[in-house]
Amino acid sequence: MYLKQLKFTNFKNYQEADLSLSPRINCFIGQNGAGKTNVLDAIYYLSFCKSYFNQIDYQNIRHTEDFFAIHGDYVRQKNTIDKVHCLIKKNQSKQFKLNEKKYERLADHIGLIPLVMISPYDRDLINNGSEVRRKYIDGVISQFDRHYLNYLLDYNKALAQRNALLKQFAEKHYFDEISLEIWDLKLIKLGHEIVEKRKAFVDAFVPIFQQYFNLISGGNETVELNYESLLCEAKMEDLLKENLAKDRAIRYTSVGAHKDDLDFLIDGFPVKKYGSQGQQKSYVIAIKLAQFEFMRKLKTFKPILLLDDIFDKLDNHRVEQLIRLVSEENFGQVFITDTQRERVEHLFESTAMDHRLFEVVRGQINEINNGRV
Repeated sequence: MYLKQLKFTNFKNYQEADLSLSPRINCFIGQNGAGKTNVLDAIYYLSFCKSYFNQIDYQNIRHTEDFFAIHGDYVRQKNTIDKVHCLIKKNQSKQFKLNEKKYERLADHIGLIPLVMISPYDRDLINNGSEVRRKYIDGVISQFDRHYLNYLLDYNKALAQRNALLKQFAEKHYFDEISLEIWDLKLIKLGHEIVEKRKAFVDAFVPIFQQYFNLISGGNETVELNYESLLCEAKMEDLLKENLAKDRAIRYTSVGAHKDDLDFLIDGFPVKKYGSQGQQKSYVIAIKLAQFEFMRKLKTFKPILLLDDIFDKLDNHRVEQLIRLVSEENFGQVFITDTQRERVEHLFESTAMDHRLFEVVRGQINEINNGRV
């Protein structure tokens, strides 16, 4: 599966763009702020119905305009074409269509066009709080497990209802245990399902992650990734009872699957504190490449891979290793952005792989050549 044609109008700093793409490697070269990353974000929209960087849709509309539209033609197996269309208008609900048919639920589109994005913002996985890591693992599992996505949506609804009750109890100075138990039962059942699926995913994911980190780094460090959840040690019903007084005092639910985390280690120490910039970058790149490999094995086709300005802070050896990896048959269509034209041309000068180079200047995109060496 690959994206053959990409069109967008009034998206971020672009008035209009219409791109014919290579089924293998597509490189966008330009200075910072030119709009390279916005191209990748348009592609991301078509897979996830939202931006990778700014999830407030109307803020992605070009200044002075009142809408943006993104359209992609995807070639599937047996050369069938899927047409995906996204339209955002100010003060109107999001429109998302597959082959001219509008989705009733955007969640129904997730997973149909699997995609992995690697960006400098991925360092947030290491440096930010547990919510970022939970959202990451939830996003990965949701791409291949529709049941999990439904569990997650229902869990969050039940959690919101329980939190609203706790706040109401505090404000009106009363307590209704039976009303609370209704939502407790939902959280207990759904929380168990979510944690079991997260545990199973991490167990299968970690060996792949360690393999890719070794390939990128040369095997000089040992890395670990551990799933942390109180629900691995105690039952949800017991935790809710034990923390009821606390929850009533703070007016929200303090325990559950919504508090889980991932622990990132390098040579036995937290990568956040002890990893260099290069090690941290290699760590998150390995996580994302492992995500790609995990999904590739589950799907009947290869996910799309987006590499946004990831060469910075990596030495030449790691850059060449990375390009060598994504050039292998295990990978399908790849999109790369970089500020240095010479570096990109050098990386591909010795390969006959089909690739296209595009230059981006202030929201204008021009193909440099036909991409064949």
